[in-house]
Amino acid sequence: MDNFQIETAQNVNILQNVAGVGDRILAYLLDSLIMGFYVFVIILIFTNVNLSDDYFMIVGLTIGLPLFLYHLLWEMLWNGRSPGKALMNLRVVKTDGSKPAFSNYLLRWLLRIIDITATSGGLAVVTILLNGKGQRLGDMAAVTTVITEKQQINFSEILLTTLPENYEPTYQQVTVFSDAEIQTIKNIFTEAQQNRNHKVILKLAVKAAAVMDVKLEETPVKFIDTIIKDYNYFTQNM
Repeated sequence: MDNFQIETAQNVNILQNVAGVGDRILAYLLDSLIMGFYVFVIILIFTNVNLSDDYFMIVGLTIGLPLFLYHLLWEMLWNGRSPGKALMNLRVVKTDGSKPAFSNYLLRWLLRIIDITATSGGLAVVTILLNGKGQRLGDMAAVTTVITEKQQINFSEILLTTLPENYEPTYQQVTVFSDAEIQTIKNIFTEAQQNRNHKVILKLAVKAAAVMDVKLEETPVKFIDTIIKDYNYFTQNM
């Protein structure tokens, strides 16, 4: 799964998981089923009512307008989610992790005509796969993306670290972090180690030290490893 980083007010990078193409297609199909059910119910209602020809426009607007504005209204009014996205735990956000404005929602919705309607979704799928940030053309224009909010691993599985007997913590200041922030630090640290990306580890160590208001006097790798262990020590002994 692709991911990207956003930066919090405390200058800590948070890894956002980009929604997979499969999840987005399933969310789209769920929304389509909901819209299809809506059409079925409306047609059922009006077929049992005797209406003159003058009311056909009203019927058309009753069916067509909500379908036309479906994605725009749901995402704008439900914090970046449509029913299909909510069922799949997906959400539209700006690429910096903040909540999109109306203009962002409007722009990505307008470009659905090119991304999805005109190309049966083919262009959107190709663009998402090639982009690396989960963006179709509408997202790139609106500076948005779709993230998954599925919890991949429990906090306990991430934070629990085996400590040696008589472990002596080094940084009491580590308690300034929350569980979520330490989880994020550990995720980024582990991934950077796997990719041998020392620059990311160095940047992470510098920012963590700044938040803790301590001097970085050891190697970045040892520093991050120590604060993860220290956090475990203090939280397990509270």
